[in-house]
Amino acid sequence: MARRTLPRPVLAAVGLLLLVTACGSADDTTDEAGATPAEGSSQAGGSVDASAGEEGAGGDYVWTMVTDQAGLGDQGFNDLAKAGLDASAADLGGEVQVIQSTEQAQYVPNLQQAVDSGATVTTGVGFLLAEAMAEVALDNPDSFFTLIDAVATDADGVPLPNVAGVTFREQEASYLAGIAAGLTTETNKIGFVGGIEIPSVVRFLTGFEAGVASVNPDATVTTAYVGSFEDTAIASELTTAFYDDGADIVFEVAGAAGLAAYQVATERGEGFWVVGTDTCKDQLAPDNYLTSATKGVSEAVLIQNTAAADGTFEGGEISLGLAEGAVGLCEDTFGDLSAEITDLVAEAEAAIIDGSLVPPGTLDELAAFTPPTS
Repeated sequence: MARRTLPRPVLAAVGLLLLVTACGSADDTTDEAGATPAEGSSQAGGSVDASAGEEGAGGDYVWTMVTDQAGLGDQGFNDLAKAGLDASAADLGGEVQVIQSTEQAQYVPNLQQAVDSGATVTTGVGFLLAEAMAEVALDNPDSFFTLIDAVATDADGVPLPNVAGVTFREQEASYLAGIAAGLTTETNKIGFVGGIEIPSVVRFLTGFEAGVASVNPDATVTTAYVGSFEDTAIASELTTAFYDDGADIVFEVAGAAGLAAYQVATERGEGFWVVGTDTCKDQLAPDNYLTSATKGVSEAVLIQNTAAADGTFEGGEISLGLAEGAVGLCEDTFGDLSAEITDLVAEAEAAIIDGSLVPPGTLDELAAFTPPTS
């Protein structure tokens, strides 16, 4: 079947560059020029990688990110943020600096280390950094920050003016993935392996369940959480248990831990599918990969860094979804999905963009959700 393209708007002119970068292997997170490990702060305890971007205008920029505990190599969330930093250096010039965290206690010192090292913008990757970023941003009001998947606020709940809090409507992308899963399952049993039950992970879950129900009310989605975004052993056990119980599809939303799901599916062989998150992951299980609910973390990082370079950076909450071209379904898989799936995905996408379909983003909204009728 010929590859199909679904109609949707795109973000500025950065999508193609970042899509290629984001869909690379874990090894692609090291700069092609050869990243040189820099000596990290003993106080922070996080490892630091620094590399130079293009010389010339913008050479004084320092594009910095602080990872969550999963770190680089997750072939998703953190790697996408790193791709956004690399694109910033390529487009704007300057230096890329990555400070990797291995435990939650490092978040505050690592963020402060970024400020002290002269970061033009410090990007914090993940909901779990929200409190730490609020603390450091309040202490450094003249510094710019981007927080992915959360909004940093003061004690009164007011978003901080020097932190761009970028959240995604993941439920819109996962609704589309749910359509694909609901029409693919033959056992009507689907597993969901989440990392930690935080808002962004829940949005993936609720949209997915709603999408499945919209096309296959007989299918059930069973949920289990790893308890972290790093523990591949537990993710492997959960995926195995789902398949043993009759599930033929597992939706992984577990960061680096979720990489285990692809290995388990590959070992099971034909008829066992994995749905991924954040970016296309067909290289991890070529014969068992169904699709991914994607989100443009790399694009968001580049956009905020560009705003800082242009002098137009603004803090506050930024919500991105299908209408902004920031989430969607992995387009690399369109050629492998049936015409029925791609047609229904296109219809749902158009309805979400025009507001006639609102996928649930919380468990309460899911409980009240009524699938649309044809």
